Amino acid sequence: MIGHFSFTKSSYSTANGECVEVARNLPGVVAVRDSKTFSGTPDAPILRLSPTAWREFTAAQ
Repeated sequence: MIGHFSFTKSSYSTANGECVEVARNLPGVVAVRDSKTFSGTPDAPILRLSPTAWREFTAAQ
């Protein structure tokens, strides 16, 4: 993959470490990861979504 994801913590994450991080810095992909799983593990899973799928997911109620 060209480039690196630049993750930011979700504003909905809690202070006790229940964190979801999102990267939207690369064109054509939105990456989502669980910061607890990723901590110190470079091969931890990252969910990759199209921008359209991400918009639909965040708009769902």
